[in-house]
Amino acid sequence: MARLVLVHGFTQTGASWSPVRTLLEAGGHTVEAPDAPGHGTRAGTPMDLWRGADVLAGDVQRATWVGYSMGGRLALHVALAHPEVVERLVLVGSSPGIATAAERAARRAADAELAGHLLDVGVSAFLDEWLAQPLFASLPSDAADRASRLTNTAEGLAASLRLAGTGAQDSLWDRLDQIDVPTLLVVGGDDAKFRNLAFAMAAGLPDATIFELGGCGHACHLEAPERFADAVLEFVEAN
Repeated sequence: MARLVLVHGFTQTGASWSPVRTLLEAGGHTVEAPDAPGHGTRAGTPMDLWRGADVLAGDVQRATWVGYSMGGRLALHVALAHPEVVERLVLVGSSPGIATAAERAARRAADAELAGHLLDVGVSAFLDEWLAQPLFASLPSDAADRASRLTNTAEGLAASLRLAGTGAQDSLWDRLDQIDVPTLLVVGGDDAKFRNLAFAMAAGLPDATIFELGGCGHACHLEAPERFADAVLEFVEAN
């Protein structure tokens, strides 16, 4: 049986994976879902993605790493910095970062402004705004797991934006060819931006497969947990 590590997205916690985790464990696999730096039990220890990768890699044995959005970016950093603990990768609605320095600088400024706003309004009001984005238009409210998100702190989330946002992240586009493990790129069929990114990533990865969850948006694993878990199980058991 496989070991899987599930890494959540921004504003979530490890508990946000509960519907998927239950399905994967029912398949007989060992599943871990740690809190990312700046979130949940690690709210007080935000850090950049390289340091975050060091922390997460130190917690687990060799495994299939499944990362959603920010968690996918963390999983990519783990694969590059600690390949010995990565058997396979599953990246959900994620990317290797922003390619150009100018675009990264603009995004850093936007993330810093958003972090300041978060500190001003607090976690609850910020989540109202965050989940109201078009990116999550097809995510049912009961699947958004607001209760888990509310356990985060404004300080932890704001620091995560500043330190681990895509503006602060190094571009990994030119390092994708170093990730020589089977990689499954999962994307919602209605998530046009990340669908395009998935195809661009697949062109740079040595061993990549794309799986689209039709009728789903960015948080496709939460919109269709059964179909997502089936795809992950098929990928793990075939590789």
